[in-house]
Amino acid sequence: MIGLIFRRALQAPLVLLVIYTVTFLLAWALPGSAVLRDEGRAPPPEVLAAMEARYNLDNPVSFYFGYLKGVVTRFDLGPSLRYADWSVNEVLRDSLPVSITLGLCAVGIALVIGTVAGVVGALRPGSWLDGAALSLALIGVSLPTFVIGTALLLAFPVGLGWGRVAGWGRPSDMLLPALTLSLPFAAYIARLTRMGMIEALDSDYVRTARAKGLTERQILIRHALPNAFLPVLSYLGPAAAAAMTGSFVVEKVFNIPGVGQHFVNAVLNKDLFLLMGVVLVYATILIAMNLLVDVLYRWVDPRIRA
Repeated sequence: MIGLIFRRALQAPLVLLVIYTVTFLLAWALPGSAVLRDEGRAPPPEVLAAMEARYNLDNPVSFYFGYLKGVVTRFDLGPSLRYADWSVNEVLRDSLPVSITLGLCAVGIALVIGTVAGVVGALRPGSWLDGAALSLALIGVSLPTFVIGTALLLAFPVGLGWGRVAGWGRPSDMLLPALTLSLPFAAYIARLTRMGMIEALDSDYVRTARAKGLTERQILIRHALPNAFLPVLSYLGPAAAAAMTGSFVVEKVFNIPGVGQHFVNAVLNKDLFLLMGVVLVYATILIAMNLLVDVLYRWVDPRIRA
C-alpha cells in the first residue's frame, strides 16, 4: 500500500507536466487577445504591447516557464485577466468548494440510485423491475444534462413552485442540480452493478455460501455485492473528479457560481491564467481520486492485497 502511494506520488508531477504542456499549447492557439476586451474602444497598439509584455503574453516560451515556476515554487496560479483585481487562487478559493459540494452530492445520489437499480435488476432479470432499471440507465446515458436540468426546472420550480429557479446558498438549492448531474453517472453505475451482480450470483462461491445455509441477504451483502462493486469502484474515481469539477453545463443551467462557469468564461475570453489554473486543479483532483480508488480496491478485494 505504501509502495503504491509512493510510486503514484513520483508519477504525479510528470503527469501534471504533460497535462500542463498540452493545455498550454491548446490555450495559446485560441484566437483573440487575452488583454483586449470586447466592450469599449480598443487601446492603442503600444498599450496592448505593454500589457502583453507585462504578463509574458508576447512570448510563449517566457509564459510557459514563468507560469510553471510560479505554480511550482509559490502555488501561484497567476492573475485573472478578465476578473479585475482577482487572482486565479482567489477565484478558485470561492468557486471550487461550490463545485466540490455539488459533485459529491451528485456522486452520492448516483451511487444510491445506480446501486439499487442494478441490484434490483440483477435479482429479477427479465422482470418489469429489470426493464425499469435498464430504461433508467438508457435515459440517463442518452439525455444531455441541459435537457434533464431544464425539464426539472420546468416541472418543480416553475410548475409546482418547489424551490428556486436559480440560486445557491440554501440546502434546497442543491437538490435539483445534484440530481441532474447524478443521472448520467447513476446510469453507468446501474449497468455495471447489474452485470457484476448477475455474474456474482451465478458464481461458485455463492453456490457454496448457499450450501452452507447462509440467508439470501447474507449472501447478497457479504459475498455478491462486494465483488460486483469492484467495477463500480473503478468508475467512481474519474466519475467523482468529473462531477466535482466538470459540471459546466449544469452550473450554467442553474446559475451556480462554481468552477464550471469560470472555465467556460476563461475559454471564451482567452483568460490563459484562469484556464490553466482550472485545468491543473482538475487534473490534480483526478489523480488524487484515482489513487484513492486504487487504495480502496486493495481494501475491498483481498486478492489484490495478496
